[in-house]
Order: sequence, then C-alpha cells, then structure tokens
Amino acid sequence: MDFCSTLLIGIAIYLLVHFVRFIFADADFPLMWATWSGCKPETKLKGLVVWVTGASSGIGEELAYQLAGCGSRLILSARRVDELDRVKRHCLECSSLQDKDILVLPLDLLEKTSHEAKTKTAVQHFGSIDILINNGGRSQRSLCLETSVDVYQALMELNFLGTVSLTKQVLPHMTQRGSGSVVTISSLSGLAGTPLATGYSASKHALQGFFNSLRTELTDYPNILISTVCPGPVKSQIVKNAFAEELGKVSPTAEDQNHKMATSRCVRLILVGIANGVKEMWIAQQPFLLFYYLWQYAPTWAWFITDVLGKKRIQNFKAGLDADCAYFTKPKPKTS
Repeated sequence: MDFCSTLLIGIAIYLLVHFVRFIFADADFPLMWATWSGCKPETKLKGLVVWVTGASSGIGEELAYQLAGCGSRLILSARRVDELDRVKRHCLECSSLQDKDILVLPLDLLEKTSHEAKTKTAVQHFGSIDILINNGGRSQRSLCLETSVDVYQALMELNFLGTVSLTKQVLPHMTQRGSGSVVTISSLSGLAGTPLATGYSASKHALQGFFNSLRTELTDYPNILISTVCPGPVKSQIVKNAFAEELGKVSPTAEDQNHKMATSRCVRLILVGIANGVKEMWIAQQPFLLFYYLWQYAPTWAWFITDVLGKKRIQNFKAGLDADCAYFTKPKPKTS
C-alpha cells in the first residue's frame, strides 16, 4: 500500500471517529476535547473567589453547588435573600466550605446605581474576585405582534445593560490584578433566532456582540478570560418567570422538560470550559447541537429548518400547548 492510500485511510478513520463522537456529543468539539484531556475544575477552581448572579435557582443554583464541591469561595447574588440563604446552607452541607467562605450578596441587576457598592462589598469580604459568572436574567414567551415595547425595554435593561453594568464594575479590579475571568451565560438564542423570544434573543445577541468586542479590547491582558456560554434547552425554572406580552404578566409555565439537558451536566461542562479557558461554549444535546453548527457553517439550511420547526412551535403556542416541546417531542397541553 503506497503512502497516499495509507494517508487517505488514516484521514477516513479520523473523520469517522469524530463523526461518531459528534453523534453522541452534548457540547462543541473544543469543549468536549477539554472534558477528555483538559484540566479538571476541582484542580483549577479550588480556592478561587467566584461571584455568581442569578444564584437562587436553575443554572445559577447548580453552579453554586458544583463550585462549592470544587472548593471555590462563593459570592451568591440574586434578589430573593431567602432563596440565597437556602442555597448557601446546601453548599455548606455538601462541601468542606466554612460559613466565611460564602457571601450572600443580594443584587438587583436593574438597580445599576447599586453595582459599585455591591462590588466593593465583595472585594472587601474576600480581597479579590477571580471569576464573575453573569447568569442573572429572564426569558420571554410571546409573539412580537402582541408584545409591548416596554417588555423589550425591560429585557434589554435586565439581560443586557444590567450585565454590562456589573461587568464594568468588576473588570477594573481584574485589569489591575492582571488576571480573572468574566463568564456570561448567553443562549442558543444568542446565536440563532428563536420564535416567541424576539426580545430575549435580541438581548442575548447584544451580549454576544459586547463580549466578543470586549475580548479583543483586552488583548493587553492575556490572563483575563472573556467567555460566553450558549446553552440549548436546559432543565430550569427560567420559563416559569418568562416575560409575556405585557409587563407584569408572566407566560404560562411549560410542563414537560424531559427533552432538555440535565442542569447538572450543563454546569459541569461550563466549569470544564472555565477551567480550560474556553472562550465560547456551545452546550446542547442532539439535535440541538447540530443546529448550532448549521447556523455557523450552513445558514441557508438553518433558515429552512427554523422556518419549518418555528411554524410548528408558534402553532402549538397559539393553541395553548407546550411550545417548549414543540420542536422534537409531542407537545402536551398546558394546565391553568
């Protein structure tokens, strides 16, 4: 067998192995590679001070638990103090952390004038902030033609400007030290259009643009990581508190989350990405992960699929069915 034939066979085997891996993957190739051969969060994150916003439920709550297990010192922020206290108690129960290692710091992202003082409190308590995880925010479930502009403004104020405001308070502290990580939880909606979430998608696109631009501005600080996380469907309570078409109105809750990724798996992948300096993470089960790649490399096909599946999702939403299950599972009626 000549060299060319051997080379072609080798390439074919290599591609086949990666194709099989992709079928069973739940994250993009760089992130999956980090899970196989990269640094472990338990080693890289131990002892670091991590500030988690939106820590009272969902991904933020699970981040707190897994970070506690890694030995990270924690700043837990959200609006609901009682829920933050509950999360803190569980962190202490499931780790070797002491009471002084976890600071409950109530925070409202909309109250931007308070962010400077909150940051000073965090720095005074621990002496530093090694990692900021921007996780706070709200989703949306409503049709554009029925949605008030006030809802769009609220989404941008909370998801985008609130996150930017807090980041701008923490970042000077990191640049002064010359190191740190700013990790922002975006979404699949930050890369692709999502029907019934025009405002939410716009706020996440804005975050993508802001942090991609910021990353380039910080080239003089190579030890500061700017990372965005783009999860697909994940089991959480984000839909329970989603904006509807008017301010003060909450979208009906979707019931069936069986098709969504487990929150614990999503958070584990996020921590692996942080530990290995991954700048953008795509996290989703198939076929959602394939959808990421189509949007990136074959947008014409992505538009076609979005039109077909998006139409079905909107029809189910109008019929009062569970829109979150409309893509790849049989939807169930919502209960009142």
